[in-house]
Amino acid sequence: KQWYQRRVRVPTSNSEEFRPFIRRLPEFKFWEQTVISTLIAIFTTFFDFFNVPVFWPILVMYFFILFFLTMKRQIKHMIKFKYLPFSHGKTKYKGKPEVRT
Repeated sequence: KQWYQRRVRVPTSNSEEFRPFIRRLPEFKFWEQTVISTLIAIFTTFFDFFNVPVFWPILVMYFFILFFLTMKRQIKHMIKFKYLPFSHGKTKYKGKPEVRT
């Protein structure tokens, strides 16, 4: 198994390292997929077959629908784990007063 596929477990001795956070998508995989998809997008611009006309209002609507659905899911996730995504209702702390000499 790869290091990112192992299950997280609490160390049993002082020599073991505790890694509580394992990414679902490792950084190398992310960059690899990004480069491949960019190269495919550039390659397809050379052929007229892929030049599909798009009515721009539908494209804008599609963007906003995806944006709002994603944000709704993210905000629900933050609220589930008791992270307040908005500053309303959060406790505000005051720092120490500055001492002038």
